[in-house]
Parts: sequence; structure tokens; C-alpha cells
Amino acid sequence: MITADYLQRLSQLHQTLGIPADYARTTRLSPYEEACTLVDTEPDVHGRVLRLTPECLAAWQAMKQAAAAEDIVLHLVSAFRSVDYQAQLIRRKLEAGRSLEQILQVNAAPGYSEHHTGHAIDIGTPGCADLEEVFENTPAFAWLQGRAAAFGFTLSYPRHNQSAICYEPWHWCYST
Repeated sequence: MITADYLQRLSQLHQTLGIPADYARTTRLSPYEEACTLVDTEPDVHGRVLRLTPECLAAWQAMKQAAAAEDIVLHLVSAFRSVDYQAQLIRRKLEAGRSLEQILQVNAAPGYSEHHTGHAIDIGTPGCADLEEVFENTPAFAWLQGRAAAFGFTLSYPRHNQSAICYEPWHWCYST
């Protein structure tokens, strides 16, 4: 349950990052609690061990195995992110000269990312740049569109979605 203390923490963090106070209203995004129970995944494409909730990891592994049985290779690019990690991600992009407006089109503000739940994954496939819209042209994306729902995953940010987040064909979220 989202507490007043958590919302206050987010508000203070947003102030330090320059995120407008009306972020939730203008983006139509809701705050998410950070997952408490997480387990390690297999290493991602960069060799990092990521974390997901146990039920999401089981669904991901089943979906990845089913895709592999049809010669589709799926790999993890990103999974759980803490609120603090999300803030660091935004800070790094600001320090690199990107505008806050540009950043918030591809990264939710801390506290508003599905990645905090341990149920969101960014998916890639060999031969395709990670986290790029071109992923929509891959057999992996076509397979996900047709089969991901059977494993509990939905595309979070389809083209022309109602949130402030741009189209992300790689971002899928598990729901029980």
C-alpha cells in the first residue's frame, strides 16, 4: 500500500530532480510501490544479474522457453529498478546534457516506473539494438504480440498510449 511517507519521499526526490509537482496528473501515471520480495534472474545481455518477483521470474522463464521452442530468442535487458536507481538514471541523463522533458518521455519519474514492482521487463533479441523502436520489426516482437498474454505479460506502452511515456515495444509487464 502506498503510504503518505512514500509519497512525501517521492515529492522530495522529484523536487531535487526538477520534476513538476503535477507530474502524476499530467502524465496519467500512478505511483508504484517497490517490490519487497525479489529473486535473481539469469544474467542479462550485459552479464548483470537482474531481479524480479518470484512469480514474474517463473512467467518470464516459461515464456522465454516457449519462444525458444519456436526458434525465437528473447533476452532480458532490464528488470527491477529501485526508486533510488531510477533517480540515478535520470541524474546521469541530465548530467549528460539531456533535457528533463526528453528523459521523462522514456523514463518514468522515480516512484512511477513499473520497474519498481519487479513485474516489468525490457526484452531484447539478438541482432536488434536494445531499447530501440526497431524492435517492433523483429520476429521476437511479433511472437510477443501473439503469445505474451498467455504468460501474463502485456505491452505497457503501445503506440499512441495515454501516458507521457513514448511507444516502447520492448517494455512488457506481468500481471497475476
